[in-house]
Amino acid sequence: MKSKWILLILVILLASLQYRLWFGKNSVSDYDSKKLQIAELEKQNASLRQRNQLIRADIDDLQLGIESMEERARNELGLIKEGEVFYRILPSEQ
Repeated sequence: MKSKWILLILVILLASLQYRLWFGKNSVSDYDSKKLQIAELEKQNASLRQRNQLIRADIDDLQLGIESMEERARNELGLIKEGEVFYRILPSEQ
């Protein structure tokens, strides 16, 4: 009789621990969702790191002097120097 009560208590204890593991706070499903959130945040961080490196490279180029500013003005704004002739070559229509 005494061993049946001990067995019953152990089964109830095991069931309650299993319930907490699968459905309670900080359960397996919570762990999986946190892993997915971490993976997404790591992906965002990687893209932000890459963007920051490009911005740092631009800053370094701009700090080097006039040549980089001139290059940027030519490429982005289409500016030309005084005395230069600008030629636009259009592809032939075929």
